[in-house]
Amino acid sequence: MSVRYSKYLPRLIFITDLMLLNFAVYLAIKFTHNYVRQPVDTQFLLLFNLSWVAISAITRCFEISRPLWLREHINSFLIALGYHLIGVFIIFYFFRPYLTYLPELIMCYALFFLFIIIDRSAVFFFLDYIRKKGYNNRRIIIIGDKNISERLINSFSQHSEYGYDLTDFISEEQMAQLPEEVLIEKLLSKKPDEIFICYKQLDGELLKRLVSLGDDHFIKIKVVSDLILSQSYARLVNYNDVPVLHLTSHPEIGLKIIIIKRAFDILFSVVTMICGAPLFVLLYLITKCSSPGPVFYKQERVGIQGRTFYIYKFRSMRVDAEKFGPQLSRTDDPRSTKWGKIMRKTRLDELPQFWNVLKGDMSVVGPRPERQYYIEKIIEKTPGYKRLLKIKPGITSIGQVNYGYAENVDQMCDRMKHDLLYLNNININHDLNIIMKTVKVMVQGKGK
Repeated sequence: MSVRYSKYLPRLIFITDLMLLNFAVYLAIKFTHNYVRQPVDTQFLLLFNLSWVAISAITRCFEISRPLWLREHINSFLIALGYHLIGVFIIFYFFRPYLTYLPELIMCYALFFLFIIIDRSAVFFFLDYIRKKGYNNRRIIIIGDKNISERLINSFSQHSEYGYDLTDFISEEQMAQLPEEVLIEKLLSKKPDEIFICYKQLDGELLKRLVSLGDDHFIKIKVVSDLILSQSYARLVNYNDVPVLHLTSHPEIGLKIIIIKRAFDILFSVVTMICGAPLFVLLYLITKCSSPGPVFYKQERVGIQGRTFYIYKFRSMRVDAEKFGPQLSRTDDPRSTKWGKIMRKTRLDELPQFWNVLKGDMSVVGPRPERQYYIEKIIEKTPGYKRLLKIKPGITSIGQVNYGYAENVDQMCDRMKHDLLYLNNININHDLNIIMKTVKVMVQGKGK
């Protein structure tokens, strides 16, 4: 198995899992045939499969990471299975006649779990075997302290199943003699998949640049050190007795938070759009009659992972508001219509963005999305803005509540500091608090 084929392994496991799930369903029905009161409905089977596809895609339980730890992978699969079980019971809530399939379900999940253990054990055994033979390996570079590096190299030599090929070692003495540009060029020339940095004391600025290098060139940066940067995020991986930190400048948001936050977004948006339908109609009619031009205004913004989308608003400005190029709104903006000023103060112009939330482009709470033009200017002053692109933008944010709308790039950078704090404290209670503060701003008309 060559390294270039390893990217297909997750896809193969994903398809195999789906096949094993359906095989487990088939056997469960066969084994409990005497208890079945009616034939299995194809619509239910379709929902059963689609729910697993969705849960599997969210949990990524088909991905296998290094080093190979079967127990951790099975635990990850059990979490996915638990989410699927919850989803199936939700389906049962809407399809009450199929509650008769409870015995089949119990046996199905038991068989599926057994099949997965056998399947994963076979996959892990196969990967262990071919890596010991020198295939499916990752190219790595180790730099830094000699003693720590020797421990790491010794661990890799004793555990060939990790699948690492050491392409180069650069000591601290060698690094001291190399200019930073030459060092980076040398690292990139080896085309490594991962770089291990072994330091007892590491220069913080150098580590930041190496982490950024890894993010830009898709190289995993792993540090064996006592140092953790204040604005970096780490995941601990144990290679035998050597603890290694996988560092990134971006936060890793837990699956539980992602699922709960998305469910809250959908529920809150649906309730708001249904209950607020009369208000939407009223705003539509007033906007239509108050000034010439379309009722809705759309503008391209940058969302999660840098993906662009169109944000929707009730139009609050003249049609030619940006004939001289991109401009930020300001207090008593002459481009605003009379009705538009009222909507902006109460932030009613933002209501159509609940459609963006339902589409999945935005969240109810999150950093406000910006245009690429202003993002480039913000990054010039504050590169840390890139971290905000790891989560979905929101209709409202802690920065917008505490700081308000920004009138220039410097104010946008100041407001960003509030959103970075939110990034480290994402939970539903915090979101509800931000929503309540937003409602207060709307009622008091403190927007602009």
